[in-house]
Amino acid sequence: MLYPIRNTFRDMQEVNPLWKFRADPEKAGEKSGWFNDFDSDVEIAVPGSWNEQLEELGLLHYVGLAWYSQKIFLPAHFSGKRVWLRIGSADFSSRIWVNGSFVGKCEFGFLPNDYDITEFARCGEENLIVVGVSNELNDDSVPQGITTEHYENENRMREETNPPARFDFSPFGGIHRPVIVYSTPSSCFSNLRVDTKILGKARGKVEVAAEINGDGFDSIRVELVDQEGKVVSQSVTDGKKTRLDLVVDSCRFWSNSDPYLYLLRAFLRRGADVIDEYTLRIGIREIRIEGDKLLLNGHEIFLKGFGKHEDFIVAGRGLFLPLVVKDFQLMKWINSNSFRTSHYPYAEEVLLQADRLGILVISEAPAISLDLRHVGPKMMQNHKQFVSRMVQRDYNHPSVIIWSIGNEPNITGYDGYYDGSGKKYWEEIFDYTRSLDSSRPITVPNCTRAGLDDPVFEFSDILSINRYYGWYEYPGNLQLAIERLGREMDELHNKYKKPVLVTEFGADSLSGSHSNSLQMFTEEYQSELIEDYVRCIESKPYTIGEMVWNFADFRTPQHFRRVILNLKGVFTRSREPKLAAFKLREIWGAQRKET
Repeated sequence: MLYPIRNTFRDMQEVNPLWKFRADPEKAGEKSGWFNDFDSDVEIAVPGSWNEQLEELGLLHYVGLAWYSQKIFLPAHFSGKRVWLRIGSADFSSRIWVNGSFVGKCEFGFLPNDYDITEFARCGEENLIVVGVSNELNDDSVPQGITTEHYENENRMREETNPPARFDFSPFGGIHRPVIVYSTPSSCFSNLRVDTKILGKARGKVEVAAEINGDGFDSIRVELVDQEGKVVSQSVTDGKKTRLDLVVDSCRFWSNSDPYLYLLRAFLRRGADVIDEYTLRIGIREIRIEGDKLLLNGHEIFLKGFGKHEDFIVAGRGLFLPLVVKDFQLMKWINSNSFRTSHYPYAEEVLLQADRLGILVISEAPAISLDLRHVGPKMMQNHKQFVSRMVQRDYNHPSVIIWSIGNEPNITGYDGYYDGSGKKYWEEIFDYTRSLDSSRPITVPNCTRAGLDDPVFEFSDILSINRYYGWYEYPGNLQLAIERLGREMDELHNKYKKPVLVTEFGADSLSGSHSNSLQMFTEEYQSELIEDYVRCIESKPYTIGEMVWNFADFRTPQHFRRVILNLKGVFTRSREPKLAAFKLREIWGAQRKET
């Protein structure tokens, strides 16, 4: 479904951000009828994770089920329309009741889910919304889960974390994005898919494919409006066709240096009457790989950016708009032009900001550290479904230029991954993703243990690698680290003849820790490692970018190698710059690559 908006035909209201809350470690709530409401004196802010908000209740590392309850008054004018409930994201799975009636469930985190609650909603009255949220994962979930038993069976006890996780970031639990109740006409737009093409030096084309809920319409009209309010192109379908083309002369193409957005207005008509309208901002641009180059609108682009996390003090993974503003300003300050939504799709509000400010985005699915020893048909199905929903949600954002459909498969170094099963799995996922979108490059970042024979390289348009020589391998030895990095990059490119993107590299540093000589965990060591990596990466003519791990320090599960946080941020968790931030600002401000 389209993001909720308010106009003549549609209305919306966010649900009060303070919800009643109750943890349910015994999973007794549904049997006890908590969907009809429950007793609790505890409140929680939505969006937000329960972990740090309610740490004093023992929930900092809680993995399990919890319940949310809130009442919302629905205005009388919602009556006669379709009424929808949108949960922006509930991690990692959720079940929803309205006025005591079960309305649906979602087995995926990180993405919105819309529920048609027309038959359950009471317009002109107060309505009860109850949500059960679980941050538990399993073999078939995206991402996969892990337990202590898994660790023991895999002989990986040294890597056990608390809580157990297959990834190195906190498994925050909660409703992490806004909850919205909205109305639409009975016949309405359910999706608008926008493709853009460059026809000439200053001529652009916009192709619109509409999806309709209901059939009570006769035609569709679309128009494109520039930032001065002038209609620059328009088209009307003949009958109930749902595809339209618009051609724009004297077109301003969207780019990181000129993020020009047009307003697309779509009208659903019955006879001469408009029965629904939807508007969205679009950018006209093309992205493609040509040889070893990444081209935006035909011009070479070099990515200089970060892996990031949706992570902040107290809020956890919850959407916090002041932080969104701050982070984008910091990215501009440091002369970055891109980031990767590691390791899951970020809030739509983040992508809208990237569209407006011209920051390029790799949108990533949370198939993290995929372990084929625990993959069955259900996992394949879930992986495809997640990719499908991610592509549908993010398709129209001009800032999203690359799909990443996983991260670091076979991080365990399992030999069976190379017997053909890994190739079979990834070939099917890549083919499926290309069937959804052939306009963007697709990749999967690879880890050191998976090596140069990782089958993801066969199917990726870009060879993405995460490397930590000088940290996890060859710790403290930068000379050997850079020699190994350069040699491996050359071997990789020689084997596959595709552009290389270093999607992760970095070192932990404790803010305020210094040394006159190279010493791990100091700000100087982090800064010098990053500078040496950048010098090596940019010396290779086949590279298309460098993405430092990480933008800011972030919370992880408990582990002997983590002092509460992963400290690889060039900014602290509260966004103070470390020495490496000033070094990157200097390097990226004078970078040789065309951007």
